[in-house]
Amino acid sequence: MRDVLDKAARVKLVVFDVDGVLTDGSLYLGDDGQEYKAFHSRDGHGMKMLQSTGVEIGVITGRTSEVVKHRMTSLGIHYVYQGRLDKLPAFQDLLAKLAIGADEVAYVGDDVVDLPIILRVGLAIAVADAHPLVARHAHWQTPHGGGRGAGRDVCELVMEGHGVLDDTLARYLE
Repeated sequence: MRDVLDKAARVKLVVFDVDGVLTDGSLYLGDDGQEYKAFHSRDGHGMKMLQSTGVEIGVITGRTSEVVKHRMTSLGIHYVYQGRLDKLPAFQDLLAKLAIGADEVAYVGDDVVDLPIILRVGLAIAVADAHPLVARHAHWQTPHGGGRGAGRDVCELVMEGHGVLDDTLARYLE
């Protein structure tokens, strides 16, 4: 675990996949074609806490959905790439925009389409219910599954690596 926390200490950006990571992977489609997704509220609060420590957050997802745009806007996440079946170009664009190296990034994925990025980052994270190949190549696997608190697990891990988790949580005890 010490190795994982050392990697987390170097993280300046956490990039999340959406389906299967920030959601449980279920796709709810209405008769009108409208897409619905369920996000875990603790993941969102964890993202806000992490952002308050100066760590940037981005999202790269293969699907395009207005609900993702709305959720990320509500969380103050500015780096949102949707409709990216090949996620690597979006990842490289994000690195260039923020002028950081891949070794300063944590990426959170669940399926094989995430592997091209997972194999390049400083901290590769698989959610608890990730595909076995993704889990095999991850540095760490979350205790919770996608859409069930995995995002919060990641945020708290990075804050712990930065040495700010206890102080961040202590604010709620005042």
